[in-house]
Amino acid sequence: MSLRFVTKSIHAYLDYPVAIGLIAMPFIFGLGAENPLALWLSVATGVAAFGLTVLTDHHLGLIRVLPYSLHLAVDGLVGVVFVAAPFVLGFASLDFWYYALLGATVLLVVGLHQPEDEALGA
Repeated sequence: MSLRFVTKSIHAYLDYPVAIGLIAMPFIFGLGAENPLALWLSVATGVAAFGLTVLTDHHLGLIRVLPYSLHLAVDGLVGVVFVAAPFVLGFASLDFWYYALLGATVLLVVGLHQPEDEALGA
């Protein structure tokens, strides 16, 4: 049994709520009190993630012009940036943990993604 269970369909359903969460959570949690970048990095990433989802070629994409493989690559890059950001940008306390944990979660989801040929039973 493969541990890679996140299908393209599951990923698509996660995309919009995650994008909205990236925009809203910094305000809800009060991020950026010590470093404003901690607030705006998440907000800007959420706006970009929303746009990426709209443009991705999956069943919830509205304008399907970007390949899903590009979407996954961008998600992986976001995970790496979020894990590195607390160290590179000097985030502390809640800002640090927000990015470290969120980045690790994004990398986990991308890592658990089921390749298309497995999803099709090939």
